[in-house]
Amino acid sequence: MNILAEIHRAEGINIHGKTIHRSAVRAVICRGRELLMVYSANVGDYKFPGGGVDSGESHAQALAREVLEECGAALARMGEEIGVVIEYNLPMEADFDVFKMTSHYYFCEVVDGFGLQKLADYEKNLGFKPQWVDVGEAIRINKVLMNSNNRPEWLRREIFVLEHLERMLTDK
Repeated sequence: MNILAEIHRAEGINIHGKTIHRSAVRAVICRGRELLMVYSANVGDYKFPGGGVDSGESHAQALAREVLEECGAALARMGEEIGVVIEYNLPMEADFDVFKMTSHYYFCEVVDGFGLQKLADYEKNLGFKPQWVDVGEAIRINKVLMNSNNRPEWLRREIFVLEHLERMLTDK
């Protein structure tokens, strides 16, 4: 497992304590320097399509479900894993010391065209829309939002991976 980053979302987290863990998958869909991202019309940030892996679900199944739900796009191919980002936060559950989320990023391809999204209520409230965006523009916009009081909790993670991808694309 290639760990790209470990992010502590809060101070004083006991990362060695009793842990509640969640695995997530995120699709990196490239078209040259453009990426298919989920744009939040209400906040203004870009995030990679993806989300939690349900019990009994493979990474490929979770990626296909999440890309379809968030982008209305059918997953054509799941490629190699780029790496993982591990995030630690204070748990909402009283019996635990730490919430640990491991996000697995995979290169993917989608079938052309977007169908209907199947968004959760919070995603609808954020105004999620699939959008192709230049990697540098997504970084620029997300970095501006880092100083906002309204920034989403995933913003640091997505900026880190966007910068990693920009270096990979530049080195090609």
